[in-house]
Amino acid sequence: MNDGHMKSGLIEKLSRKYKTPLQVQRFLRTFQYNREEKGSTLRSAEAALKVGKAHCFEAAYIAAALLEKNGYPPLVMSFESQDGLDHVIFVFQCKSGKNKGRWGSVARSRDEGLHGRPPIYKSLRQLAWSYYEPYIDKTGKITAFQIAHLDICGEDWRRSRENVWKSEKYLLELPHVKLKSSTARYKKIKKAYLKRGPMPRKKFWW
Repeated sequence: MNDGHMKSGLIEKLSRKYKTPLQVQRFLRTFQYNREEKGSTLRSAEAALKVGKAHCFEAAYIAAALLEKNGYPPLVMSFESQDGLDHVIFVFQCKSGKNKGRWGSVARSRDEGLHGRPPIYKSLRQLAWSYYEPYIDKTGKITAFQIAHLDICGEDWRRSRENVWKSEKYLLELPHVKLKSSTARYKKIKKAYLKRGPMPRKKFWW
């Protein structure tokens, strides 16, 4: 990160530069992925911006903090996985144009297919399903999803200098909506993963 990212008013400054979900997605792709090599973290948006790296939940905070300044509510989608390696993304509705009212997402991940999506989905459930196939690896499979407004989580996810573990606890305890897929479909996708590795990039991935 350059010195400009370290100044006060960081969220305000960056929200003026990155005004759309696609701009924020491209910005987040410049971030080092936070592999938590020195221990688990759940930094606020500002704290993650200052260190210049973020895992999925921290990136969702960043997206929410920047985009709420541009008229998008701070909504996230939480995925539950059968192996306990869950995922969190920022979600939004398109505000204008031919896709007005449709859902998209902004996200950061170690996996190419788990980044954001353009606003082409008619429902949140449809958006969630777009992550099902690329989520499958040796152990992973999405089993459920849910939406949460970050302000309900009970912590200062925007600027706290401390880890904001209450947000994680809130999402873990939140009832999730099941995504049910046939065993045959899952085995077919997993077999393909084991043969070739992660899914090739799709045109509908940001």
